[in-house]
Amino acid sequence: MDTTMAKLTRSDLYSLEQYSEARSDFRARVMAHKKDRRVPLGDIAALYFEDRLTMQYQVQEMLRAERIFEAEGIQEELDAYNPLIPDGNNLKATFMIEVADEDERRKALAKLRGIEDEVWMRVAGFDPVFAVADEDMERENEDKTSSVHFMRFEFSQEMIAAARQGAALGIGISHADYTRQLEPLPDNIRASLMQDFAA
Repeated sequence: MDTTMAKLTRSDLYSLEQYSEARSDFRARVMAHKKDRRVPLGDIAALYFEDRLTMQYQVQEMLRAERIFEAEGIQEELDAYNPLIPDGNNLKATFMIEVADEDERRKALAKLRGIEDEVWMRVAGFDPVFAVADEDMERENEDKTSSVHFMRFEFSQEMIAAARQGAALGIGISHADYTRQLEPLPDNIRASLMQDFAA
C-alpha cells in the first residue's frame, strides 16, 4: 500500500517529549500543507481535505492537550482519526459552516438542514459524486444541522484515471438555500488532492 494512504500507527507518532521539541516546525509544515487543502464555498462554508499529515497533526495535538502517553489512550486517538485518512480511491474532508455570530449561526444551521447530503465533487466529463456524510455518528437533528461534518467522496477508477490525465475537478453544494460551486479547482488544490489517490 502507498504509505501516503497507510493508516497511522503508534510508531508514526512523536512521544510527548519529542513533540514538544518538534511542534513548532511540524506545525508550520502542516499549516503550509493545509493552505492547499481548504476549499471555500461561498461566505460561510468550507471543505478541509484531510490526509495522513493533517491527521497526524490532529492526533499529536490531542495527545499533547490531554497529556496522553499510555498505549490504550494513544490507540483510542488513532482509532478516532485514522478513518479520515483517504483510502486511495476516495477523498475525505471536514465540512464546516463558519458563522462567527452565535445567533446568526443558529439561524443558518436551522435553514441548512440536510446540507451535508448536498455537497458534491465532480471530475470533468462525469456525473457529480455526492458526499457520504457522518459515517461515525449522526450530526443533524430535527431542528438544525451541525456546523461540522465529516465527508467521504468515493470515485470510480475511470474518474481517477481521467483526473490523472488532466480532467478538471470541481466542488459544489446543491442545497435549496445554499447553492455554490467552484469549477475548476485552482491548480494548487487540485495537485494536493491528486496525491490522495493511490498510484
